[in-house]
Formats: sequence, C-alpha cells, structure tokens
Amino acid sequence: MFGRRKAHVRRARGALKDFYGVPGPEASTSLKDLKLLAVDVETTGLKPREHQIVSMGWVPINGDVIDFSGAGYVVIRGSEGFSVGSSAVIHQLTDDEIAAGIDMEDALTQLLTALQGRAMLAHFSAIERDFISAQCVTHFGAQLEVPIVDTFTLERRHMERMSTYPRGEDLRLPRIRQRYGLPHYSNHQALSDALACAEVYLVHLSQLRAQRLGDIWE
Repeated sequence: MFGRRKAHVRRARGALKDFYGVPGPEASTSLKDLKLLAVDVETTGLKPREHQIVSMGWVPINGDVIDFSGAGYVVIRGSEGFSVGSSAVIHQLTDDEIAAGIDMEDALTQLLTALQGRAMLAHFSAIERDFISAQCVTHFGAQLEVPIVDTFTLERRHMERMSTYPRGEDLRLPRIRQRYGLPHYSNHQALSDALACAEVYLVHLSQLRAQRLGDIWE
C-alpha cells in the first residue's frame, strides 16, 4: 500500500497533495491510538465512470470516541443539465437540492482535509474508495491511497468466526445494527450512514482480537 501511495504523491496536486503531506497511520498503529474518518457517499449509480456523487458525509473517530465536532456533510452540484433521475428514490435528493450544492472540487477539499492523518472507515468500502479516487484523479491528478477499514468485512469475518455464515441481507448496515441493538437511522443519507458505520465499528472494536491497523485494513 505504501509503495503505491508514493507513486500517487508525485502526481498529486491541490488538496490531494496537501493530504499526502500529512503522515497517515502506519500498519503498526495500535487500534487504541488509531484515528479514522467514517465516510459515506451517495451516488446516482454504481459505476464511477458513468455515475456521479451527489452527497458525502463523514464523522471522525479517535480511538474509541466519535468526535461529532469534526463531522461534515455536503451536497454536490451536478454538471449543467444534470438530473438525479430515478436515483432520487434512494438518496432522496431533488434536482433543486443538487443545483444548490457545492462544486465537486470544494467537496473533495473538505473531505481530504478531514481525512488528513487518518484511515478511512466505510461499509462496503469499494463504493467510497472507487468513486472518491476517480474524482481525485479528475480534480487533483492522482488516485487516493489511504488505509481502509471496512465494517462489512469486519462483520463477515466475525460471523465466520462464530460459525454463523452470512446470507441474504445479513451484511447490510441496517441488519447489522439491528443485531447489535443499535438505534434505527434513515438509510441513504450520507451523514447518518457515516455515523451508523462509526457506531458499528465501535462495537467491533470492543470485541476485536486484532491490536493494530495492519491486522484489520482492507
């Protein structure tokens, strides 16, 4: 991971260059000292090259404490003539709300500033990783390389250790929260989904046998 990061550092500019200028956590970082940023993106589809990010939310975690003071949420303005179409059924954002949003570069700058010095936490992290990284290439000239912890993977591993193999929707975030007795939040709102992910991570943190970031990252 660190070799790939060096290659992207050389090409990065703007906010991504600033992000790479702050040392991130190492594989040996202990979980009790680990700083993460729980991140969720809402999109118009599943393909980064064809679909767009419409909102992003994030919540910092310092060790075993959620830091609400650093939470953030942005709605991102689409290109001229953009319409959310049928994806509005999922993320509940209207064309008017999107039109009143901020530019993608500004949104990425806010996110990357919050992510400095942290690992990224997400649920089924491929969506966040691929969409954010694609936009970083477009706006800042290089991909985003950052240690990632995925609550989807943590829960799957936990269930397998318990000889309870996941089926159907067992690994969806609302189902996981229900199993752990966590409160119900509305789905597909970027900030509440980021918080939901952060809370699930803290449940896992209390039961993880792992001691350092390198044991749990993707």
